[in-house]
Amino acid sequence: MPPLTFDIEAQDPGSSARAGRVTTEHGVIETPIFMPVGTVGSVKAVPQRDLTEQIKAQIILGNTYHLYLRPGTPILEAAGGLHRFMHWDGPILTDSGGYQVFSLADRRKITEEGATFQSHIDGSKHLFSPENSMNIQRSIGADIIMAFDECPPYPSEYKYARESMELTHRWLDRCIERLRTTEPLYGYHQALFPIVQGSTFKDLRTQAAHEVANRQAEGNAIGGLSVGEPHEDLYAMTELVCGILPKDKPRYLMGVGTPANLLESMALGVDMFDCVMPTRNARHGLLFTWEGTMNMKNEQWSNDHTPLDPNGTADVDTYYSKAYVRHLLKSSEYLGLTICSIHNLAFYLELARQAREHIVAGDFSTWKDRVIPQLNRRL
Repeated sequence: MPPLTFDIEAQDPGSSARAGRVTTEHGVIETPIFMPVGTVGSVKAVPQRDLTEQIKAQIILGNTYHLYLRPGTPILEAAGGLHRFMHWDGPILTDSGGYQVFSLADRRKITEEGATFQSHIDGSKHLFSPENSMNIQRSIGADIIMAFDECPPYPSEYKYARESMELTHRWLDRCIERLRTTEPLYGYHQALFPIVQGSTFKDLRTQAAHEVANRQAEGNAIGGLSVGEPHEDLYAMTELVCGILPKDKPRYLMGVGTPANLLESMALGVDMFDCVMPTRNARHGLLFTWEGTMNMKNEQWSNDHTPLDPNGTADVDTYYSKAYVRHLLKSSEYLGLTICSIHNLAFYLELARQAREHIVAGDFSTWKDRVIPQLNRRL
């Protein structure tokens, strides 16, 4: 089974942005890339055919915590893994479950062994340990799997952030050992990405980045950001960590963010992104466009029969009008959620594609500074 590989094809002269190719056994991922979130084996409101044909997704996410609870690993294994279960042929990345354990702060207990939590579905108790997380991700069968970590909240006391970071590193070694002593279930390689934590403390982030870099993994992730901290801290911590993590390995910034966040973080050297924002906002009628964001529930669109987005790349952008999409949303019709979700995800993937083009052309920084003010507008 060949390992995951990463090849850098171009470097922007005005920033740390780079264009690369991540190769997995389920396909090639051209970076920088945005990864749609398919938490429970489904990108909400979007059929798999549209992920391929309209959105042009190259990789999607699944979530270990949610897939473990439903449908459960026995069903996933009987199906032959998540790829076959959901009929998705491209690469998949799975979160370790650490972030969901973080979000269940009122119903979990963290010890050296792992995190004991109550299911949000039926209140049943479960233990997530580094070993269990690796076992579950073996069962899911993702191409890229995340190390089990603790994500500290923002703000955090320094002592808590330090102890949490150190626990994450001990858990990382247990993740590595469990993968070393087990085999993939479906005949293809699974690459482990460690996660850099440390909250917004510069010395902790520096220490964590060196610890992770020393593990010489096939790729690395930056976690514990986009959890409420100011954007200045998000960028400062990302820049610091990217300056330490190996240049020849892909860097994944977890859970980020707005279109402007993506472009600014690309300029700092990040290659991979995910966020629920495009689909979550879509379900509330908020659309991202090159001219700015539109709230489709506003009265101003009620009699506007122009295309949803003449500059969009998905079929829905020119096939449906603003007035029709507003009508669907105001009427609570499911089709409205699908149209808006396809549009937002297609926009995010097109944003990444154009960013890549400008990195290759050598004018990414100029282009980024020109488009960000437009992206931040409210229409």
